[in-house]
Amino acid sequence: MNKAVQKIFLQKNGIDVARDIVLTSNQIKKLKLEQILEKLEKQKINFPVIIKPVHEGSSFGINVALCKEELLSAIKSASSCDPRFEQEVLVEEKLEGMEFVCACLQRNRLQRNDSNDSEWFSLSLTEVVPEEKSGFYDYVQKYMPGRAKKITPARCSNKDYEKIISTCIKASEALEFSTISRIDGFLTKDGRVVIIDPNSLTGMAPATFLFHQAAEIGMSHTQLINYLIETELKNYGLSGLMKNSEKEIENNKNKKRIVVLLGGNNSEREISLESGRNICYKLSPYKYEVIPVFVDNKKELYKLSQKLLIQNSTQEISELLTNEIKIKWSQLSNICDFVFIALHGGIGENGSVQGTLQMLGLPYNGSDVFTSGLCIDKYKTCEFLKIHGFAVPKSNLILKSELNKLPKDLNFPLIVKPHDDGCSFFVAKVNNQEELILTLDKYFKDSNKDSVLIEEFISGIELTVGVFGNEEITVLPPSKVLANKDILSIEEKFLPGAGENLTPAPLAKNVIKLIQDIIGKSYKTLGCKGYARIDCFYQSAKESPTKKERVIILEVNTLPGMTPATCIFHQAAEIGLRPMEFIDKIVELGTEEHKILNVNNEIETVVKR
Repeated sequence: MNKAVQKIFLQKNGIDVARDIVLTSNQIKKLKLEQILEKLEKQKINFPVIIKPVHEGSSFGINVALCKEELLSAIKSASSCDPRFEQEVLVEEKLEGMEFVCACLQRNRLQRNDSNDSEWFSLSLTEVVPEEKSGFYDYVQKYMPGRAKKITPARCSNKDYEKIISTCIKASEALEFSTISRIDGFLTKDGRVVIIDPNSLTGMAPATFLFHQAAEIGMSHTQLINYLIETELKNYGLSGLMKNSEKEIENNKNKKRIVVLLGGNNSEREISLESGRNICYKLSPYKYEVIPVFVDNKKELYKLSQKLLIQNSTQEISELLTNEIKIKWSQLSNICDFVFIALHGGIGENGSVQGTLQMLGLPYNGSDVFTSGLCIDKYKTCEFLKIHGFAVPKSNLILKSELNKLPKDLNFPLIVKPHDDGCSFFVAKVNNQEELILTLDKYFKDSNKDSVLIEEFISGIELTVGVFGNEEITVLPPSKVLANKDILSIEEKFLPGAGENLTPAPLAKNVIKLIQDIIGKSYKTLGCKGYARIDCFYQSAKESPTKKERVIILEVNTLPGMTPATCIFHQAAEIGLRPMEFIDKIVELGTEEHKILNVNNEIETVVKR
């Protein structure tokens, strides 16, 4: 974890590293720009330069200084990126060339046939292509769904490919890593392999490099994780403790076949990919045979291999699709017993997919055609709830063709958002008429939509509440949503560490009970089934314009996000349900509701006869 010290070990073993200068925390306090420039000149380091804290990972605290004027502030920022202490900083040459990530695994002693066998072997090599306007591959690009480009295997000559792998294995041995390593570096334009960051542990998020590279050699998530556990146990002489889980999985012949639909043709497709992938990995391999199926921009279906499922974005998957893996919607009933809809918005949540599956006689997760079609429309949902006595925001649905007929009695500030989209896409707060006109013009220009929802700005405590069940329902503990600004951004929703939810919300027990009662009633009123997540505001009597405490319902998500850290998993955990158990429950509820629907249809047929 000390980037300065690790460079010394690498250099002593003949491994190329980036030129740098190291600044201690004491030096930084009294350092002058001229002194730094002098040190850089001695090391022949020119601008731009990379500034990074010595003791951090995941690009945390890293910045680029394009010129000397940006240097001091970047150094101070890197030094204090962890508020608990000031730390050393590296000022490093900015390398040009192909950035790569190489994961290596260690063979355990029983796997080596003889003493000449290499102790390490490499998975496939990944090439990283940062976004054009960024100075480097930063934290957001690493962890935000669909950002940057990760190409596996890397696009370089066989000679360079082997040279990179050889260097990464050499680095793993030089640093005496065990079981696993992830080595980041550059193949420079002049053909050098330069190591910039060896990692003794690597990220294990569902779409991380490690799983990309393992998929290239045919290893699934389960196989890779089991390999790591088995290797450690065998190295410690404890291999007898490891059950042969893969054989147990294979021997179960009564597994339910589940198709997971992911992707889609709308703005939420990257989140859907992340949700769908997570569901694939959380469905128990002992109980289910999981079949990932991608929905492309034309609403056509493709069965995905492990290699395709792990791709970084829907665009990268789309570029690799072939006719050989294409299937028809009508074929779903031939290949599965249940469909898990991991689509968000669009055809996945407006009742289209639900109607198709009902015609095919296939059970699925979530609400039926009517409720899905109602809840995808925020305006209609709120109007429906208002008729039934629920508090909702005052709102107007504005058509693109009627922009010149905006209501005259608007009270600012207002929220502008799509009436049929989610994940915080195109959501804005406006404070006056001028801002409203500019926002609407931009909205209709960028969104390709024909209408927009203008809604009163609600003050109070923003909450999101999960519910699951069919006839018998469970309302989960509410989460308080904390936004840096007035509106929760997509990064705060889905970028690890960017947003914050307090679960359970820090409210009095009687307030939480009130919220859960109202949310539960709204779930039943709308006819929701399986599960949903309902967003709302709580206002105390003092905050409420009615002088009575209120729960104001904003929107109902009939297929809420199922990314690894989504708040509905937080809420389920509060009542003792693990993610795998919660997803299992959703499948059970979908199967149960389908049986009831079939019975009702049979009764209706008999009555008609």
